[in-house]
Amino acid sequence: MRLHQLHAPAYDIANFMRTLALPEAVAQWSLTGLREKLIKIGAKVVRHARYAVLQMAEVAVPRELFEQILRLIDGLRRRPTPA
Repeated sequence: MRLHQLHAPAYDIANFMRTLALPEAVAQWSLTGLREKLIKIGAKVVRHARYAVLQMAEVAVPRELFEQILRLIDGLRRRPTPA
């Protein structure tokens, strides 16, 4: 019973975030499609001295689309107010 009580709000939050952080090209994707194409894709993290790089296959989502999604997500963050 508790799992179901968590599922509905999680679904609603995911749907809300989908409207905020996805470009028009993929706004009609279902949550299942998003999960399959954005979350369950194979990727490799390559660590260098000062940074880490995420390498993933472009067959699931084109690079430009993925960059656009990341920019939209970054735009949702609160920025500190200058002192």
